[in-house]
Amino acid sequence: MTWAIVLAGSLGCYLLKYLGLAASPALLERPAVRRAVELVPAALLAALVVVQAFTDQQALVLDARAAGLTAAFVALLLRAPFLVVLLVAGGAAAGVHALA
Repeated sequence: MTWAIVLAGSLGCYLLKYLGLAASPALLERPAVRRAVELVPAALLAALVVVQAFTDQQALVLDARAAGLTAAFVALLLRAPFLVVLLVAGGAAAGVHALA
């Protein structure tokens, strides 16, 4: 049963990739399609970050990862350089982890 699910998922991914390659240029030039194509990667990345920061297996958690993400968000709001954002997030997460 597991192999059937893996093969079905693989086939679905392949067909989705093929449909993207086979799409006509006229379809891809539509403003709504172009806007969706531009926004989908950022939305997927944000969803992955939230899942990794606020879950532990099957449960929602608030721990050092959430503190690091919050600190990174504040640093980004203050327009800090990317390296500073990483250092602030890592420092905040490490500090909360050490205190907990």
